[in-house]
Amino acid sequence: MAEKLTDLGLLATFLEIYRGGSITAAASRRGLTQPAVSGQLAKLEKELGEPLFIRGGRGVTPTPRADELARRVGPPVDQLRSAFDPVAAVEGTVRIGGAAEFMTARGLPALAPLTQRGLRFEVTLGLANDLLNALKTAQLDVVLSSVRPGAGLTATPLTDEEFLLVGPPLLARTVDQELLGEDPARALEHLPLVAYSDELPIIRRYWRSEFGTRPKNATAVVVPDLRAVLAAVIAGAGVSALPRYLVEPALVAGSVELLHQAEIPPLNTLYVVTRGVTTPATGTVSST
Repeated sequence: MAEKLTDLGLLATFLEIYRGGSITAAASRRGLTQPAVSGQLAKLEKELGEPLFIRGGRGVTPTPRADELARRVGPPVDQLRSAFDPVAAVEGTVRIGGAAEFMTARGLPALAPLTQRGLRFEVTLGLANDLLNALKTAQLDVVLSSVRPGAGLTATPLTDEEFLLVGPPLLARTVDQELLGEDPARALEHLPLVAYSDELPIIRRYWRSEFGTRPKNATAVVVPDLRAVLAAVIAGAGVSALPRYLVEPALVAGSVELLHQAEIPPLNTLYVVTRGVTTPATGTVSST
């Protein structure tokens, strides 16, 4: 199951508790009060829907869910904290690139607290391949990329984007639910699409992954910004496959509805990419 990308500060606090076995010690290392650390842990546990630690008289004991989370998020969070280390880069500038939609909804809010420690960010928004080329030529320091790079760059998984097929309520009501269970592609075939590009990359991937076929639907709108895609869907122009982090507020508000419940939703991994190569013998990263 995909992890929802949360505030990087919450994950950093979780790792301090996990590695030190104590909320008090984590508060000291994070420069926070003990109630603040307890509050951050409670918020993270609420997001995940289950406890991460068992409280005891001598500290806390991680649950199996905490062990799993630490294995998944430890390396990328450490890498991000190292890249944005306020001791090493006081009043410095970090040039970071990412997709406009992800950076707006998740990336910048997660990075904003670091500006209070003296860091300055120059943010470049664009397509993954263009940003990776800029990283290779030292025009950027870090890229949050949906494309895993080739040789010469180090990529660490950060989170998985989960894609959902959604549409406005009026169009959702036109779907034959019985046919949807038997032949979902045919049940959805009459719905117009709102797409990121003419090639329908996200929608085509959803159809192939879930229905084993290409979409035969007509395309009503093509707009190269997922936020605009969502706006068009909400306005009733059509349906689309969108990342959960972007569409969830609209789902909660009832502006859009889930058209198809995927047994295993299509995922897209996001990577933290920096210059350098991983040394196989040691697992360390050296700059290039």
